[in-house]
Amino acid sequence: MVDQSPPPPQDENPYASPSKQPTPPPRPQQKKSLGDEFGMRVLLPVGRSGWAIAAGYLGLFAMVLFPAPIALIVSIIAIRDIKKSKAEGKQKFGLGRAIFGLVMGIIFTILLILIFSGEMIPDQD
Repeated sequence: MVDQSPPPPQDENPYASPSKQPTPPPRPQQKKSLGDEFGMRVLLPVGRSGWAIAAGYLGLFAMVLFPAPIALIVSIIAIRDIKKSKAEGKQKFGLGRAIFGLVMGIIFTILLILIFSGEMIPDQD
């Protein structure tokens, strides 16, 4: 005699039916700051090193000559601050402003030194 009863139910594959599996909780989203968005960095000075902002303005005012050495010093501090922030994982931006302040500071500090040394003043003979 052959047994014609239905086969016993088999356990379902635990991966086959996701509706019966509990869903894992959603991963917490990392909070994005305004400095992470390129558009906001272009419009506002967010995510930038404060030293870089100061270096940029001092470089601009270096054309008046007297802030030029200050622009040079602040620019060096800004570049070091930006490189340090990259190493720490909290990247700051503003390297372009810092380099601008550095270049303008160098140019106008040299010009200031030449003026004070008397090389740029023509002789009154």
